[in-house]
Amino acid sequence: MSVFKDLSSLDLSALLVSRVCHDIISPVGAITNGLEVLDEEGNEDMADFAMDLIRKSARHASAKLQFARLAFGAAGSAGASIDTGDAQEVAVGYMSTEKANLEWNVPRLLLPKNQVKLILNLLLLTKQCVPRGGTITISMDGDESAPNFVLKAEGTNARIPQDVSEILSGQEPERIDAHTVQPIYAVLLAAEAGVNVELLKDGDAVICKANTQVAESV
Repeated sequence: MSVFKDLSSLDLSALLVSRVCHDIISPVGAITNGLEVLDEEGNEDMADFAMDLIRKSARHASAKLQFARLAFGAAGSAGASIDTGDAQEVAVGYMSTEKANLEWNVPRLLLPKNQVKLILNLLLLTKQCVPRGGTITISMDGDESAPNFVLKAEGTNARIPQDVSEILSGQEPERIDAHTVQPIYAVLLAAEAGVNVELLKDGDAVICKANTQVAESV
């Protein structure tokens, strides 16, 4: 994590805001376009299309904002726990707007918030591994005291983006911007949550392993 020592908390927060804004610009812009169509006189034939566009885009924007609130936001006080059922709800909503399908096989329980935030951020990373779509499966073994997660992304031409691989291995990227800040944030979350993260290619799939470090008894 020391390679990110020059990234201040102010820069990190600014980059994460840019990352979130990038996600919601498209649906919010579509809502604006739909409203402009409704405002045009003599365009009654397009009214139904415009309303459908507004409804769909509003759902997409809401889903992305709810996901960002849990994945990047404070999500309660320091040391708080998050219900994995809530994480599932925002993850399913977010992925409903994406090319890849999501299969969530995690039991409902309370986990430390940084562990849950990490899983949501790793979902974003594994989604990048199947840019043409496919299926992402999230599963868990162990119990709430030491959970281990596996995220498996399967799809056409599944691959690990070079910058993601380098950052997860602890290398500093050539540029720290709104694109690379997401894997950087995942690395910081993993360190804070005491989780080892490994991303590897396995045949036609990409697998992300997130194993909780268990403190040795004295």
